[in-house]
Amino acid sequence: MNKKQIEELVLQSLEHEMGGVAVYRAAISCAVNPDLAKEWKEYLAQTEQHVTVLTKLCKTLGIDAKRETPGRAIVRHLGASLVQAMAMAKKAGDPAAAQLVACECVVIAETKDHQDWVLIGKCADHLEDDRADALRAAYDEIEDQEDEHLYHSRGWCRELWLESLGITPVLPPPEEARDVKTAIGAAKAEASAEKLR
Repeated sequence: MNKKQIEELVLQSLEHEMGGVAVYRAAISCAVNPDLAKEWKEYLAQTEQHVTVLTKLCKTLGIDAKRETPGRAIVRHLGASLVQAMAMAKKAGDPAAAQLVACECVVIAETKDHQDWVLIGKCADHLEDDRADALRAAYDEIEDQEDEHLYHSRGWCRELWLESLGITPVLPPPEEARDVKTAIGAAKAEASAEKLR
């Protein structure tokens, strides 16, 4: 396997989680729905823990956690752009619209985050040395949380969009009630929402 690219993945993942802390702080400031605010506060705490896990992973793998790469700079820029988008939405003065923008920003961030952790798991599957153990331990600790973050956030975003369109939403979304952590579970939860409208 390409050692340099594994290091790049870990560094980008760390940068993305660091940006995720800022994304969740901004999103919480846009939240109108108290259930959504509560969930985002939980995800913020978990994301802060993800930063800690990835920082320790860097140390274990002998990677300088502060090392700059072009990819890492791009990840940082994208995260800052999401925070800026939420600030723009909030400044526009429509709290419900700002909450919806925040939901979309969270879904965008969690999509990249989820992919990073899937790739970390794939690296662990294909390595046959101590790096595999370190990557697997980090993956096993975090992956279920990332699944929840992505699928629940997509559910919130869908239902808040429907509400904004004048369609009766299911809030909190069924992904919450079913504690969805898989793509199949998310699809079933979305289908069940239609029966509840």
